[in-house]
Amino acid sequence: MSPTGSPMQLHLCTWLEVETYLQRSQGIIMPIGSTEQHGPTGLIGTDAICAEVIAKGVGEATEALVGPTINVGMALHHTEFPGSMSLRPSTLLLVIRDYLVSLARAGFRQFFFINGHGGNVATLKAAFSETYATIADLNLPEADQTRCRLNNWYMNSQVYQLAKELYGNREGSHATPSEVAVTQFVYPEAIKDAPLNPEVASGHPIYGAANFRQHYPDGRMGSDPSLATPEHGRSLYEAAVESIAKDYQKFLGTQ
Repeated sequence: MSPTGSPMQLHLCTWLEVETYLQRSQGIIMPIGSTEQHGPTGLIGTDAICAEVIAKGVGEATEALVGPTINVGMALHHTEFPGSMSLRPSTLLLVIRDYLVSLARAGFRQFFFINGHGGNVATLKAAFSETYATIADLNLPEADQTRCRLNNWYMNSQVYQLAKELYGNREGSHATPSEVAVTQFVYPEAIKDAPLNPEVASGHPIYGAANFRQHYPDGRMGSDPSLATPEHGRSLYEAAVESIAKDYQKFLGTQ
């Protein structure tokens, strides 16, 4: 299994192909990430890259349709670092709701989000509630069968355990070696090298962007991404796809 497989992607389908797909499944996988700094060696697109490649792998493994990646998430606290982009929570909520309502009109009922960014979690859960209410108000057929599920790829037990085995307490919680390793596996030509201070901040609460940069001056949160390798990234990718494919199939059976 590799990131160069050929999953069924919504933007590469015709409407006729989607109509045919809906005759056998009402499920769709939605990757979501962020466009934000990931320390001196992490790509700004890390969260979206990880979510997208893992979603494609899960789609390939389960023959599921994969929707377009939501690349910009809720990352307001990173915006003191150049290149970081963010939607406000209220904006992201409406984007997700409108995406899902559009798909629900076509007959999709099971929306499985593979998420790569912790800052999206609260807004995603709120957006699911908005979506349920909106679809009910529209009186769409089988509206009560609409289901949304959030799967944070980095929190799946196989992935979490492997990251701990590889990196121990040097995994940290942002610009982690595990997520950097996945991007190195996907884009080996874009591997970055920069000096890292052996002293890295951790444990500070997250408030606004200026406060975040004050406490985490190089963008890392307790992590040592110098430990990442493309080989680790392959192992983490394979563990994520195997674990999440099972979660998706279980989700499809939820009533």
